[in-house]
Amino acid sequence: MSKKTEAEILKEKLFYKPEHANYVCDEKEIAGADKFCVDYVKFLNACRTEREAAAYTEDLAKKQGYKEFDPHAKYKAGDRVYSVIHGKAVILCTFGKKSAANGVRILAAHIDSPRLDLKPNPLYEEDELALFKTHYYGGIKKYQWPTIPLALHGIVMKKNGEKVCVRIGDEPGDPVFVVTDLLPHLDKQQADRPMTKVIKGEELNILIGSRPFGKEKSDCAVKLNVLKILNEKYGIIEEDFLSAELEAVPAYPAVDIGFDRSLIGSYGHDDRVCAYPSVMAAFAVKKPEYTTVTVLTDKEEIGSDGNTGLQSAYLEHFIADIAAIGKAEYRDVIRNSTCLSADVNAGYDPTFGSVHDKKNAAYLNKGIVLTKYTGSGGKGSTNDANAEFVFSVRDAFDKAKVVWQTGELGKVDEGGGGTVAKYIAKLGAQVVDVGVPVLSMHAPFEVVAKADVYMAYKGFKAFLEA
Repeated sequence: MSKKTEAEILKEKLFYKPEHANYVCDEKEIAGADKFCVDYVKFLNACRTEREAAAYTEDLAKKQGYKEFDPHAKYKAGDRVYSVIHGKAVILCTFGKKSAANGVRILAAHIDSPRLDLKPNPLYEEDELALFKTHYYGGIKKYQWPTIPLALHGIVMKKNGEKVCVRIGDEPGDPVFVVTDLLPHLDKQQADRPMTKVIKGEELNILIGSRPFGKEKSDCAVKLNVLKILNEKYGIIEEDFLSAELEAVPAYPAVDIGFDRSLIGSYGHDDRVCAYPSVMAAFAVKKPEYTTVTVLTDKEEIGSDGNTGLQSAYLEHFIADIAAIGKAEYRDVIRNSTCLSADVNAGYDPTFGSVHDKKNAAYLNKGIVLTKYTGSGGKGSTNDANAEFVFSVRDAFDKAKVVWQTGELGKVDEGGGGTVAKYIAKLGAQVVDVGVPVLSMHAPFEVVAKADVYMAYKGFKAFLEA
């Protein structure tokens, strides 16, 4: 073996070069990452909506010994509590050894994903086909949603006040649903549309049936037959759609990708790929120095509005309750608190490499991505973490041997996006974005690397323990 030159030695010392996890981790850790992702895939398949993710997390938390939070109770170090917000967001908390006045460690991920929501009055028949009208949720490429199998998930509040849970299209033998598209032989006018209008929002109608009720011809007989089936299965009538939350999501399960099975393809990686490792990290840290608060929030994909999004006050109120229990002032707690906004970043795709600055892009298999700022253009509408806090996270990751990298969301004027970071920063806490790189983000089928999922868990745990 030839001896390294002085220049090579100096490059190793001075240059920054993030490495593929396979070159950094031993075989045992790579195997551990694969094993960790087995349960992550189960989470993905069980949790297609924010309600399902919240309920699944609550169930896991109870099995880990978490108790429902009582703001009037007394708690000691090591006690574990949870709170569910309107069935769509969850907070997990483990009380630390230090006073809450020293601040808390916050992990914040979101459990909503882009999808098709049914309109309040969705069901109609046209030319002897029954369809649902939809209103898309979040930033989607509308042309990606036709001609894929769809499942229907959600709840219906019946006229008598009964809540009915709907989940159809995932199990073997279930029917699925579909948004249709034009055949290429007849799409001349459609092909002349700009990409954003190849499929229009009002064309995202879901085909749900074609067989009429009975043998006697009558108006809306196909619609009637669909309602008869729904009434027999769920006891609902058409009016009950007015008080329903029904979401159409891709019907296929999460699967391994590649001959080496190093990747996972699924709907909903954004942001359940950060939510699941956040929960597992919270479970793993049993007696922290600082109180830990892990929040899985809703509505991030549409601006974090609403009473289950992080522009509402529910997290602020929870931390204020913790402060009161610890006989601390809320303002002391929050200004001494630190947070990882656990959200995904765009993975570098060599097929579309021109939209990235390669030196500041995130790469699959090079670990979790620390994103100092998001926003767009001149850092518009973002939290920009300060150097001191970025260093503290960097230091925690390095000490825990976390494989990590830094990254931006594309070239400066190419586009942009945001996370929940700015809403927590607004409270006064130190915040930085850290998450998993994703290919085909916001598509009905996204791709992540197993090594990066595991490094998210390892990094979040290191942060909570720092």
